Amino acid sequence: PTKGTYLLDGSDVSRKSDNELADIRNKFIGFIFQTFNLLSRTNALANVELPLVYRGMPAAERRKRAVRALESVGLADRMTHKPNEMSGGEQQRVAIARAIAGDPKVILADEPTGNLDTRSGEEVMSIFQDLHQDGITLILVTHDPDIARHAERIISVRDGKIISDVLVEDRLDAKKLLAEMPAREESASS
Repeated sequence: PTKGTYLLDGSDVSRKSDNELADIRNKFIGFIFQTFNLLSRTNALANVELPLVYRGMPAAERRKRAVRALESVGLADRMTHKPNEMSGGEQQRVAIARAIAGDPKVILADEPTGNLDTRSGEEVMSIFQDLHQDGITLILVTHDPDIARHAERIISVRDGKIISDVLVEDRLDAKKLLAEMPAREESASS
């Protein structure tokens, strides 16, 4: 920024060095991308552990957190699978596990359902709603108005300017929507 201050967890980050900013991002912010950004030759568990390596976290603690994060997104049985052995929905859940393993205060999600089918997208939104219930701030970027309606608040931006900021009265409940969807075929992956 060219003017003003930007506080994160009470600290003015507008005056931090690049290295200090990288450290802050690693400790306070989880990132989730539309394209997952998983390492292709690395299994789910190692993909989730990677940001914790950069924190200098001991191996046993990294492993414990990564396992817990993968279990929390329903992937306890897929930890040793590589991205090419998983569906898009599973890969996105690995990306979510990677984002939450470090216990971030904020998660930034850029089109996290953009490459997913409807059911997988609702599964991701259900996880996000649970994370929000647990006190994590989620900032989700989407062009899909139905996905946006899962949030408590929608801020619309056009050409770099905020054009609206509204509280959502008829918020969509992902768990309810999932319960109303037909079951997934046995042969299809999640």
